[in-house]
Amino acid sequence: MFLNCHSFHSLRYGTLSVTELVRQADGLGIKELVLTDINTVTAIYEFKKECEKYGIKPIAGVEIRKENKLLYIAVAKEFSGIGEVNKMLTAHNCDGAELSETAPEFNQIFVIYPLNNIPENLKENEFVGIREEELNLLIRPEFKDKTHKMVVLHPVTFSTKKEYNLHRILRAINNNTILSKLSEDDVCRKSEYFTSELNLIKSFVHYPEIINNTTKILATCRFDFTYKERGSTENKNKKYYLESTEEDIALLSKLAYEGLEKRYGLKDEVARKRVEKELKVIGDLNFSAYFLITWDIVQHSNKMGFMHVGRGSGANSIVSYCLGITDICPLELDLYFERFLNLNRTAPPDFDLDWSWQDRDAMLEYIFKKYGKEHVAFCGTNVQFKYKSIFREVGKAFGLPKEELDNLAGKSMETHEINSVVKLVHQYGKLLEKFPNQRSMHACGILISDEPITTYSALEMPPKGFPIVQFDMHVAEDIGLEKFDILSQRGLGTINDTVKLIKETRGIDVDIRDTTISKNEPVCNEYLAVGKTIGCFYIESPAMRGLLRRLKCEDYITLVAASSIIRPGVAQSGMMREYIFRHNHPDQFEYFHPIFEKHLSDTYGIMVYQEDVLKIAQYFGGLSLGDGDILRRAMSGKGRSLSALQKVKRHFFESCIAKGHSSELTTEAYRQIESFAGYSFCKAHSASYAVESYQSLYLKIYYPLEFMVSVINNQGGFYRTEVYIHEARMSGASVQNTCVNTSEFQTVLKEKEIYLGFMVLQSLETKVAQMISEERNNSGKYKSLEDFIRRIPIGIETIQILIFIGAFRFTGKQKNELLIDARLLLINFKPENRNLLLIEEPVQEYKLPELRRERFEDAFDELEIIGFPVSCSPFDLLETKYRGSVFVKDLLKFHKRQVKMLAYLISRKHVPTKKGTMFFGTWIDVNGDYFDTAHFPDSLKQYDFQGGGCYLLLGTVEVDYHFPTVTIHKMAKMPMIPDPRYAYDEQKKYDAHRLVREDVSMTSRKPYPQAHEIGLPRQKFN
Repeated sequence: MFLNCHSFHSLRYGTLSVTELVRQADGLGIKELVLTDINTVTAIYEFKKECEKYGIKPIAGVEIRKENKLLYIAVAKEFSGIGEVNKMLTAHNCDGAELSETAPEFNQIFVIYPLNNIPENLKENEFVGIREEELNLLIRPEFKDKTHKMVVLHPVTFSTKKEYNLHRILRAINNNTILSKLSEDDVCRKSEYFTSELNLIKSFVHYPEIINNTTKILATCRFDFTYKERGSTENKNKKYYLESTEEDIALLSKLAYEGLEKRYGLKDEVARKRVEKELKVIGDLNFSAYFLITWDIVQHSNKMGFMHVGRGSGANSIVSYCLGITDICPLELDLYFERFLNLNRTAPPDFDLDWSWQDRDAMLEYIFKKYGKEHVAFCGTNVQFKYKSIFREVGKAFGLPKEELDNLAGKSMETHEINSVVKLVHQYGKLLEKFPNQRSMHACGILISDEPITTYSALEMPPKGFPIVQFDMHVAEDIGLEKFDILSQRGLGTINDTVKLIKETRGIDVDIRDTTISKNEPVCNEYLAVGKTIGCFYIESPAMRGLLRRLKCEDYITLVAASSIIRPGVAQSGMMREYIFRHNHPDQFEYFHPIFEKHLSDTYGIMVYQEDVLKIAQYFGGLSLGDGDILRRAMSGKGRSLSALQKVKRHFFESCIAKGHSSELTTEAYRQIESFAGYSFCKAHSASYAVESYQSLYLKIYYPLEFMVSVINNQGGFYRTEVYIHEARMSGASVQNTCVNTSEFQTVLKEKEIYLGFMVLQSLETKVAQMISEERNNSGKYKSLEDFIRRIPIGIETIQILIFIGAFRFTGKQKNELLIDARLLLINFKPENRNLLLIEEPVQEYKLPELRRERFEDAFDELEIIGFPVSCSPFDLLETKYRGSVFVKDLLKFHKRQVKMLAYLISRKHVPTKKGTMFFGTWIDVNGDYFDTAHFPDSLKQYDFQGGGCYLLLGTVEVDYHFPTVTIHKMAKMPMIPDPRYAYDEQKKYDAHRLVREDVSMTSRKPYPQAHEIGLPRQKFN
């Protein structure tokens, strides 16, 4: 009897999860149920699974609404009917087609109209829904002759009075209004909850035709859909790259052997055998099309001159290396193909493809065009109500003022001032946790289907401009649509831009993919060992630079390991600490077992990579590589299954005993596997990261100015722009403020001079910034301020920004004078008279008194406009002339000694410990060199951070494996000189001081274990 049920995927309308909806239906003995969420099929696949658990017949449908108005309910006779509705909704969502008041010609759909929207003539598949409370209307003449086309309409939206109130709050949020302003049309009726079918039949007892029509629809409809079977490699992705499996296999083999010759030459038998083995597995699993589509995407990228990185477990495959999808040789790094693909794997291989953030959209456009917009879409993702949005939105619905909303959203619940309204906000806010609020685009997952994508979902068009399906990646995998990951990152943008800039400035072509410069270049190794890596992808954070120094990282292989052990899970388990110890003291430990020495010697017997789990499972435990991968996946939460894990664990123990290992030895080996498998990082992933890090470092060393300009233009990485400008200065650049006659939108390099781009001026509109350089490039340099105002239509506020940053210094006039000139030029000036007024009436020359400026006025202008001084150092703005007693260059000599230093704060990172919050700080001294500090809870109680700026630090130097850290006992922020621009204004003298920045990063991880808590044996196990 229930033809119209809503879940909470009817966004900001329904209040029941799919699980709860089905559970309640089962509790009332309901045996058929129709899910009809509003304009979406998000939940139909989950709904089918839930219904089948309870023995309920699932039926799929959609409620079609236009704004607030219910037009009709579409109930699918069979699965293809959903595709018909999907096409219609897609045309509306993506192409702007109007939703008509009446249903189009559907073939496999029953249409149910509400009483207030009945068309003149009902088609055979169309009915009118009548609610229990509307039965008294049937005496009206206009309805009397329609009872033979009526069905029971009992919508379900909520289940309790509290949920009805929640529904009203959701509607207020949706309409951006307060509860008291909601109209009857805005909300559902108070009867929209489950009742027993018996009660419904009693209510309609005088209208048996209506009951019969309803039961007929329920009996006729079915939701037959084949989910991806466990163990099957069949999926709903594009089946063939060419026309058949045979053609695909032939093309893939041809390309693989061509690549083999290019990568390895003709005589490498080891590589040839590996290619043959992989091609057989790929063919057996029917994954040739997946490889070829990925190859095709990469080929287009190469043709366009884009740089890409193929990373993730795909780099374990020699075929992907030969096809040019990845640039990591799996033989060199002993990478297991089985980690990527094996006969136990049913999902297609997982390629992660990265492009520069500037090139990714062009790649996406190619994919959509090549494979057809009917077959391509992004995965969707359901964005849930978050803490801040819950309090802000619910509070707004109750009519709270903005100040109170800011207070609720900005503070933890425990600190809220409780009154009757805030109590309600808390009460209903808690109910909204985990509720979907809107659909958005998955960060990188693209679906390419064989059938039109609307077979499975309606598409939506989010603001980013690429269509998305209405379900997430987990549902996509469930139904057999496997994603391609097309990602973007700024690190590749930096490398790409640097290579182009080197060509432009020096005429040199750098082949950045040449492995002699992206693997083991001697000078790069020297820089790695001392952590001189600011600006370089993945290896510039304080933690990573500290790790590189502790490892004295002098080669690519160690960098690969570092890229893995820096991961939170590895450090969390204590294995990072143990790895550092063994790397520095290879003679102070014994291998746990000879097999660990033989197969994990490059990582000192520690399972650093996921591949290491496979090695130990195979060589120590005697498991097949396929079983080892099941073990790794189960432990790491990918396809976690308790029963599968228990089975493999049992097999591991049986096999170990059969191989003669003692019970104690087997238990310890399995404990290590269990401990490591969940956090370890895929070695191929680390290797891909390490290559990109190395490429960045090579460019930084040999072309430092081009590199730092590119870092700035790609909007940096771990640090703020100020740090990269400092790094450019340390590399020999002369950094110049923005100039209207030299600067572009982005920062530019002119020999040794770096001119900051208009993009660094926070208050300058992008459109205006681009117009300034375009006009100059088209019509010549600006001759004067007057010439500039004549040619660029902007107001006094924008002119002021440009004057104060020094963008008109070419005129030779001081800022004060320029400001007066600008105001005089713009007096009574109307934009529509711009050319006429300024050309026909020359500006009268004024003789101004000499206007003097104090030495540091420019620095405070810069601080206000771009957030940091350019014309001087932050140390120059201090009241004190003291610059510290010890400098970074000498820190290694002061192990266990107390030092007093003066330093400028770059960043700090919050770290939880068992005793409370601590921070790690990163600073520069007056010489511009970086160092790190540790601030423990006890010292922070008295000597906490006071925002950005320079501090006097007192602490003890601790040198940990070549890396000095200063443990701070006391610190004080040093006062800056008063702002000379406001020498006579006591209130404003210190306003600009608050603009000095710092980077703060927060983490909520558990504390790392201490050395004695790690528990990894350093002796041979007897």
